[in-house]
Amino acid sequence: MRSRVGRASTAAVLGGLLATGCGGGSGNDDTASPATGYPVTVTDCAGARTTFTRAPEHIVTSNASSLELLLRLGAGGKVIGTGFPPGKGTLPDELDARAQQVKVLGETVIPKEKLLGSGADLYIDTFASMNMGGGMGDAPTEDEFRAAGIKHTFLKSTACAALSKGPVTDLSDVEDDITSLGAVTGTRAKASELVAGMREKVDAVRKAVGDTPAPERPTYFFFDYDAGTKQPMAVCNRQVANAVITLAGARNVFADCDGDYQQVGWEDVIAKNPDWIQLGVRDRGSEAANDKAFDEAQRWLESNAATKGLKAVEEGHFLRIGSERTTIAGVRNADTVEAIAKTLYPGKVGRP
Repeated sequence: MRSRVGRASTAAVLGGLLATGCGGGSGNDDTASPATGYPVTVTDCAGARTTFTRAPEHIVTSNASSLELLLRLGAGGKVIGTGFPPGKGTLPDELDARAQQVKVLGETVIPKEKLLGSGADLYIDTFASMNMGGGMGDAPTEDEFRAAGIKHTFLKSTACAALSKGPVTDLSDVEDDITSLGAVTGTRAKASELVAGMREKVDAVRKAVGDTPAPERPTYFFFDYDAGTKQPMAVCNRQVANAVITLAGARNVFADCDGDYQQVGWEDVIAKNPDWIQLGVRDRGSEAANDKAFDEAQRWLESNAATKGLKAVEEGHFLRIGSERTTIAGVRNADTVEAIAKTLYPGKVGRP
């Protein structure tokens, strides 16, 4: 299991979005009130602490991943804006209609001044920790967040992924994100329910395929079609997709790549010669549009001189599973583990 910053005891874990623990400093603040569940203290990738003495009322999310989690937790009514909004029809079931009602503050990264003037008291950042380099766009400084009265927290399973000290092979960080968001927003019971549902699915797959020796597990390539075909983008061993693939009983062909993503060459894919290829296209908003995109990705592999001789291509071993549910932290990661395993192990897990 990978190392984490600031893990609390099992009984008090409020990890994920940030590695968390109850309490804010000294005296009575060290223990959350049984009546309210507050204070709650969370940390960023570098260990900097943020304490909540009550639930936030006006939340802005950096993109669709944290927005979806808040909707699932029942805290979507507190979201006043988002960046990178989900396209119409891209979220499942009733979540989609609720997501479409959220004000779009930026089609991509939210402009700095718009974010600071949004009236938010919490900004959930999916991209990168402020103290660890990187980030996206002209992001506000922590001093500017404080001056605007905005607490700045992170979806750590994504924001801190590239900084992990070891490969990501389970969904514990995603579960921690959900648990942490539940603690911060006062929806702990729902968070526990979501995590329990994920564990039930993953545990069932683990039980079904767990006796398959590692060398006998099929090799697997996540083909990020929308990232471009000239030079493939590999998901490496710090990306949540590596955990999804591993838990499903497969071997990520780029699990030897340290980091979250890395551009590779088609010659590298050919050398790996995967048994299975996932057609990782981004959700187009409808089943018909998604099918068309999957068809395009498959045709490209079948017609390209560099890839048509791959074992998976010749045998038609393709999985039509979208990018978001595989590479973005969330409840649907467990669904994807199940979907992959059903295809790779039909006799053990069930019908694909």
